[in-house]
Amino acid sequence: MYDQTRAQQPPDRSPSPGGRRTTGPEPLLPPEERDEIVRRLGHAVNTFADTPREALEEAEGAFDEAAAQLANALSEMRRLLRADWQDRDPETDSAELRGALRQYRELTQRLLRT
Repeated sequence: MYDQTRAQQPPDRSPSPGGRRTTGPEPLLPPEERDEIVRRLGHAVNTFADTPREALEEAEGAFDEAAAQLANALSEMRRLLRADWQDRDPETDSAELRGALRQYRELTQRLLRT
């Protein structure tokens, strides 16, 4: 049976550069930033036996950096979403506003799955 509401929603999975579909939405942080945080966290885990306190401080720093970058990324996404609908004419077609609502819903669901 055709589900019009579902058909209007963008797919949860976007094609990768090779044309294949990925397993979920794009990460909230750019790959190079994520890789650096993962590297720092891995270093902390690998050095824990020799220098536990320093390893914990490094892990805490990686966590703080991840949290700060995530907060910045979410703030920017919110700013862009709000700018897209806030200044529209009050008579804007509800289909256009529905797109903004869908984006808020999808972003919130991504946060709740994290």
